Amino acid sequence: MDARQHAIVLTSFLTASNALSAFQAPPNMIDVTLANFEQEVIQASMTIPVLVDFWAPWCGPCKSLGPILEKVETAYEGRFKLVKIDSDQEQQIGAAFGIKSIPTCILLMNGQPVDGFTGAQTEGKIKEFLDKHLPADNGPAAPSEAEQAQAMMESGDLQSAQDTLAEALAVNPANDEARFDYVKLLIRTGQLAAAKSALAPALVQIPMQLRFEALKHWLLALEFVSTDPRGQWGLPQFDALIAQNKRDFETRLAKAQLLMSQGAWVAAMDELLEIIMRDKTWNEQTPRKTFVAILELLTPPKPKPAQDASGKTAAGIEILGKVVVEEDPQLALVSAYRRKLSMMLN
Repeated sequence: MDARQHAIVLTSFLTASNALSAFQAPPNMIDVTLANFEQEVIQASMTIPVLVDFWAPWCGPCKSLGPILEKVETAYEGRFKLVKIDSDQEQQIGAAFGIKSIPTCILLMNGQPVDGFTGAQTEGKIKEFLDKHLPADNGPAAPSEAEQAQAMMESGDLQSAQDTLAEALAVNPANDEARFDYVKLLIRTGQLAAAKSALAPALVQIPMQLRFEALKHWLLALEFVSTDPRGQWGLPQFDALIAQNKRDFETRLAKAQLLMSQGAWVAAMDELLEIIMRDKTWNEQTPRKTFVAILELLTPPKPKPAQDASGKTAAGIEILGKVVVEEDPQLALVSAYRRKLSMMLN
């Protein structure tokens, strides 16, 4: 990582003692280890939202994020609790939360992780993130536009859901949650031109969020089906050509896009893996990028706060005992195909 390399260069100019002190995390946050995780995070989150900051001493963005988090905690006057976990020292906890990069912040409520963000953020973005979940004036947190729209979709009122999300974006174009759900709803209802237009602002973000890149690949597959003659082929036509030439990657990719348009996600990933297995870099790694997009689209949303009678939260984090992760079937499928991709790339 660039940030890590930069940190290493900086420390080479310091003595060992100065280097250690230079990279100490902000002192006001509570240090959490496996030994006090249950008390400081799980039990504490039963009465107050807990924001967990996963960081490491070598991480430059972590160093800049910490003071901002502390400032926000002070400004919110006890509406949430801030703790920090050294991801290098507490790898078991990081693995349980699926931490892939740092800094990563996870918000827990009622013993349950409900949302999070990765990377250094501005004070305004952090407040916007917290305001979606924290109770205001000691009252219950109002449901976000995305949550309202989800309830409408579950009841079958797709038009009201679409209107709610469109209004939320009109009020706040930076509302990524609303934008993601809005574009996804437009795609599902066949409004591809409107979806492409609504997605465009997210595609120029630096860095681009993976979930928006996933929507882009989904749209590309649907556009292929509507504009390319092969979009009207039956699967046997694709298979006949592939049988003649296993390295006919154009036909394999076209087949995968057709399968995506039909919602046959697993079959599409299997076809993409055949390309990746034979040529990892073909067509600027489009098969790999499309495969990753499908994984993102299939990844289940974070569950709502809930605890079952066994003492585990919906995410599989035990209220008592050690931290574990319990995958649902959909998440297990995603994990299995992530491993398959990793094996092909290594």
